[in-house]
Amino acid sequence: MDQWQPLTVPVQANPVGNVEERRLAAPGLAISTVIFALKPSETSGRPTLWLPLVRRIREPFKGQWALPGGPLRHDESLPEAASRNLLDTTGLAPRYLEQLYAFGGLHRSPAQRVVSIVYWALVQPEEAELPGEEENVRWFRADKVTDLAFDHQEIVDYALWRLRNKMEYASIAFHFLGEYFTLAQLREVYEAVLDKPLDPANFRRHVTNAVGIEPSDRYLQGGKHRPPRLYRYTGPAPSSTPRTAPNTARNPS
Repeated sequence: MDQWQPLTVPVQANPVGNVEERRLAAPGLAISTVIFALKPSETSGRPTLWLPLVRRIREPFKGQWALPGGPLRHDESLPEAASRNLLDTTGLAPRYLEQLYAFGGLHRSPAQRVVSIVYWALVQPEEAELPGEEENVRWFRADKVTDLAFDHQEIVDYALWRLRNKMEYASIAFHFLGEYFTLAQLREVYEAVLDKPLDPANFRRHVTNAVGIEPSDRYLQGGKHRPPRLYRYTGPAPSSTPRTAPNTARNPS
């Protein structure tokens, strides 16, 4: 469940030559993934955004929390590497997996220049159970993670920014809730991601007039009151083209 490990440059008798070798060495390549899921808040019980992290067991940054990830093998594609590393570190196999950004700052790792291809995933409640949750693998509130290894805090902040921009596309709710959902469940997704309450009447009016969200002939059963109607998203998939990021994440590194 450990992160990628920087390649070790052999120690040379000539320190100048050693520095030169480091300067000319090809950068390492790693895969990391930001996984978002809706889980109940510890206080209110309402859905909030969470993500799993792994504790590093080796240097650099031994003992600190980091995004799940690992190396890219020569015989696999980038999506295959993201899925494999995610399964190896957390036991999760989300259905929604999309490339987020490439992070390649000069000083991401203290030992070697490393470029990370970062993916992000959105998981539904039934997918959000960590089979291997233990001391070194744990869920955290996405808005409360701090002091992560490498530049992973910046990566999480950028992923949150991208997710909030994508909330204009209703299909994002499908990846959190499944094919069918009530309007109340959809509003909870928006409130969790945007981190603010929304007026139920205005939200309902906006959603029922939106293209691509249609009522079904199904109803949510099991409540004490009249069962609410279930809706489904039938519109196009959202674009994966990134916009210009805010100043805090315009040039991730």
